[in-house]
Amino acid sequence: MLRFLERGWTTAAYQAGWAATRPQARQFVGHGHINVNGKRVDIPSYRVRKGDVITLRDKAKQMIVVQWNRDVLDRAAPPWLEVGDEGASVTVRELPLREHIDVPVREQLIVELYSK
Repeated sequence: MLRFLERGWTTAAYQAGWAATRPQARQFVGHGHINVNGKRVDIPSYRVRKGDVITLRDKAKQMIVVQWNRDVLDRAAPPWLEVGDEGASVTVRELPLREHIDVPVREQLIVELYSK
């Protein structure tokens, strides 16, 4: 379940350091500031696949908030993402594994809750 949720491309935008928070990354996506494989995609629920290239649009690279996030946030991309083009693009090298997800969730408790 977590691996599926982590495949959302808003997560990739957050992990790349373009957004300070996941809701901010979702807003960037919804406003069309990010491309997937060279095409503008503004659907936050879009799921990335292995080999997808996610880039900032030219106008987004000039946005003060994006520049500040890229300069100030000290967030290293997870191993399943490869950052390129001086931080303006991200390539999905592989799908995320559970050990790559840093969200503190105990999945067993969720399973136990819904199995009652």
